[in-house]
Amino acid sequence: MANILVIDDNLDICQLLKRFLSKNGHEVDTTLTGPEGIDLIKNKNYDLVLCDFKLRKMEGREILQQVKTISPQTKVAIITGYADVRIAVEVMKKGAFDYVVKPLIPDEILSLIDRATKEPSKDSLSDVKTTIQTKPKGKPVTKSDYIWGKDKASSELLKEISLVAPTNFSVIIYGESGSGKENIARTIHEKSERQGKPFVAIDCGALTKELAGSELWGHEKGGFTGAVSAKLGQFEVADGGSIFLDEISNLSYETQVGLLRLVQEKKLRRIGAIKDKEIDVRIIVASNEDLREAVKQGKFREDLYYRFNEFTIVVPPLRKRGSDIMEFANHFLDLANDELNKNVSGFSNEVIDLFNTYDWPGNLREMRNVIRRSLLLTDKGQIELACIPQEIVYSSKFTFPGEESMPEIPSRFIAEEIRPEAKEGLKENINLKDIAAIAEAEVIKKVLEETHYNKTKAAQKLGIDRKTLFNKLKQHNIQS
Repeated sequence: MANILVIDDNLDICQLLKRFLSKNGHEVDTTLTGPEGIDLIKNKNYDLVLCDFKLRKMEGREILQQVKTISPQTKVAIITGYADVRIAVEVMKKGAFDYVVKPLIPDEILSLIDRATKEPSKDSLSDVKTTIQTKPKGKPVTKSDYIWGKDKASSELLKEISLVAPTNFSVIIYGESGSGKENIARTIHEKSERQGKPFVAIDCGALTKELAGSELWGHEKGGFTGAVSAKLGQFEVADGGSIFLDEISNLSYETQVGLLRLVQEKKLRRIGAIKDKEIDVRIIVASNEDLREAVKQGKFREDLYYRFNEFTIVVPPLRKRGSDIMEFANHFLDLANDELNKNVSGFSNEVIDLFNTYDWPGNLREMRNVIRRSLLLTDKGQIELACIPQEIVYSSKFTFPGEESMPEIPSRFIAEEIRPEAKEGLKENINLKDIAAIAEAEVIKKVLEETHYNKTKAAQKLGIDRKTLFNKLKQHNIQS
């Protein structure tokens, strides 16, 4: 049983999740606002917080940051729509456990809870993600959740890993969120002389300024208020092996100073201790932004950057992995079949074409989630277009505004017959959920015109059944 808090300003979603999850043995509290949710978290321990990203008084990212400070062991999953996947990926960098997309699927929620309660917290040292390898040296190492692929980009990546792994160089790995940077770091460790020693992975985005020192260096009993017992730091846990610092640029300036001392002197001192301890750890760091730019902006120490910059690996995003896109897709399908006890053999040609042209802003993490979600919905021998989230199917219709500038909505998208409330909202503030609905309606109308309003043909062309099409016509108030 898990203690779960649902934060969503949609009362129906709160009530639905409370009833469903309670029937499945979980203890569930709900609230419609972020401030009320924060108050609940201050007074009760939760295993998981399910939080909608778009709330009226407080965004999901702000709630995430406060939860990480108040209750570091509590995992946070963001509820979002596929039109907001890029925002969800951004929140993952800040320490969110995962994201789940609307419409919510019961089995997907249960699977998320199962993973959240089984996977150790990254914010508690007693649960730190540590792997001690015991395989004989020289034998190839494979990970059940990752494959390398056969494309040129994968070959170049493996070549660089093979070159740097036997050395003791520090390595910077650049790549977008979800592109597999941790797996590359783990492979470097496994192919090195440190194989068989600890490998510790730390998400720096999930470390608050207040907790970072204690988690990284450890502390003595009484070292600070609330330190009721001594505690090992994660660098001590990794002694003799390798440590992977993901999203390194998120560390505070004070923490960077302590890290520089450790790198230079190969010594650390626990908080509250009076003696240093020698440490031998290979450091591998990762970032989704150029650390040189972070140095110029004053966000990252220049001397620390040069200490780490002994070897650099750039991981290409999934959209640039060529023929390996379907290699990864088939691998994730195998994993999902095992997890969900299904036997779906592959993907339709339409889905294959879509996967090869879709942008994949969330990279491998997004692909795995899409395939798991689609597998839940399919009752056939292969995954067809109707099972893929429609926001992905019609992704070419969407624009993803940046933070600095917001593109204009084409006038042809603003029509009286398409959600008047959405039209009104667009005058002042662009809402990506409304854009998704408007774009979907536009596609349906276009297909209806092309098929001369033959609903059977239109449904086939859209990859949905007639019942779903009728529901969409009613939802968008499209007159045929």
